[in-house]
Amino acid sequence: MADGLAEGGTAGTGTRDRATRSPGVFEQMSAVADAVLYEGYLLYPYRRSSAKNRVRWQFGVLFPRDWVEADGPVLPGVSGSADSWYQQTECLLRIPRPGGARARARVRVRVRCLQMQRKQVEDAGHRPVASLRTGDGTLHLTFDEAVPRDAEVEVPIDALLRDARTVAVDAPAGTDIEPLPGDAGRIVRSREDVRAETTVTAERLTDDLCRLRVRTVNTGPAPRPGAPREEALRRALIATHTLVGGDGVEFVSLIDPPDDLAGHARTCRNEFTFPVLGGLPGEPGHVLLSAPIILPDHPQVAPESPGDLHDAAEIDEILTLRTMLLTDEEKREARATDPRAAAILDRVDTMPQEVFERLHGAVRSLTPAAPAPTVPAERPAWWQEGGDAGLSPSTDTVLAGGVPLGRGSRVRLRPRGRGADAQDMFLAGRTAEVAAVFHDVDGSVHLAVTLDDDPAAELHTWYGRFHYFRPDELEPLGHAGTPEEPSAPAPAAAQARHTTDSETPAAEAE
Repeated sequence: MADGLAEGGTAGTGTRDRATRSPGVFEQMSAVADAVLYEGYLLYPYRRSSAKNRVRWQFGVLFPRDWVEADGPVLPGVSGSADSWYQQTECLLRIPRPGGARARARVRVRVRCLQMQRKQVEDAGHRPVASLRTGDGTLHLTFDEAVPRDAEVEVPIDALLRDARTVAVDAPAGTDIEPLPGDAGRIVRSREDVRAETTVTAERLTDDLCRLRVRTVNTGPAPRPGAPREEALRRALIATHTLVGGDGVEFVSLIDPPDDLAGHARTCRNEFTFPVLGGLPGEPGHVLLSAPIILPDHPQVAPESPGDLHDAAEIDEILTLRTMLLTDEEKREARATDPRAAAILDRVDTMPQEVFERLHGAVRSLTPAAPAPTVPAERPAWWQEGGDAGLSPSTDTVLAGGVPLGRGSRVRLRPRGRGADAQDMFLAGRTAEVAAVFHDVDGSVHLAVTLDDDPAAELHTWYGRFHYFRPDELEPLGHAGTPEEPSAPAPAAAQARHTTDSETPAAEAE
C-alpha cells in the first residue's frame, strides 16, 4: 500500500515511459488515462496570451471542502466538470465462487492527478517578472505548470469485504530553482502541500458479485477566506481519475450491464466521475477507468495519433493543421509558455508526410444501414438536384416494431446499449413525442423527438433543436394527446445532469 502520491514525472515530461516500466493490467489503459490526465492542460494555440489558457483546470478538480462549499453545498454530478471536494466511484465486480480462487482474488486501485506548480521567472536581482529574454534570444514566461502524481493500494477481496482500506494521497510542497544562462535570472518552480485520502470499500451483493466503492476526498486546509480560484488550485487535486483492476475479478459494464445485473448497476452512485470498462471490446473486464469526463466502454487512442494534443475532443488532423499555421512569433511564445507546447510544435514541424496523411481518417467498422421507407426508383442521388424530392419530415412515417411512427407519435426512448451516445443513455426510459422523420444521406433514418417532461419542448420545436434516435431505439406508445404512461425517471446518474444538448443525424451518421 502506498503512503502517498508518487511523482509520475516533472513538468515537460510525459508519463507514458513511466507506465511501461511497471507492467500490469493498467498499462493497456495508459494512453487513455494520460489523455484524461492532460485533457485541457494546455489548449491550442498553446500560448500564454490565449484566452482559453488563462482559464484552465476544468475537469476532476478536488478543492479543500471549506473553500468549495463557502457558498453552499456541492451538488453531485455524473462527471467532473464542476468543482468539488470529493470524487466517488461505485462499480460492480464478479468474483469466483467460494474456494481457493476467491481467497486469491485481489483488487488494485490507482488514483492519478496533477499537482499545480507555479513557474515564476525572476530577473538577475531575483525580482519576479512576467517574461525574460536571455542573451541567446530564448524567451522565458511565467506560467502555471503541473506535476503528475499517483497513489496506489492493493488488497485481497476477502480483506476488503471485512474492513475498508484508506490510503493517503499527499503531494508535498517543494521549490526547485533553475538558473538561466549568463546569470540573466532564474526560474523558480514552487508547489504547495496537497492532502487527500482515498478509501476503498466493498459490499457483497450475491455469492459472486460485489459492489466496490472508491472515494477520494481532499482533506487539506482551505486557503484564506475569499481566495480566488487560481489561488485555491494550488491546494487542489487536478484532473483526478481512478484506475481499478485486480486479479481473479471481472468488472461489469455500467453502461450496458447484463440483464440480470441491470438492477444492481442502477444502484451504483458515481459522483463527479464516470466509470467505463477498459481493454478491447469482447475481452473480459479486467480493468476499469473512472474519469471526470464522459467516455464509452473500451475507450482507445486512435493508432494513427502520433502524440498528445491536450484536447481529446478535437480532431488530430484539424488541430495539427492549425498548429502548422501559427506564425513564427506565435510559435516562439508557445515554446516559452510550456515545455509540453514546445514538444507539440517540434512534433508538428517534423511530422513525416506519411504520418500526416494517416490523420485524414479511417473506417473502423461498417454496420448495415437501417432500411429506409420505399421511395420512387427514379429518385436521383442525394447530391443531385431533386435528390430529396418526395421526402417530407413532417408527414413521412417509418416502421418501429411494426408500428408506423411519424410526427405526433409518442414513444419511449430505448437507446441501444452498445455504441449509443452518452447523452442518449441518460434519457433511457423517458417518453417523448416525434417531431419529424429525417432521411440521412447514407440511406438510414432518424426520428427527431422532444421529451414529454421538458418544459422547453415547445421552444426546441420552434427553432429545431431535437434529440435524434433510430427507429429501433424507440418503443411506440401511441399518438400525442393520449399518453399511456408518464415519463419514467432518468437513471440516478442522469438526474444530476439535466441537458438540452442534441445530436444531429449527420453527426450520428458520421
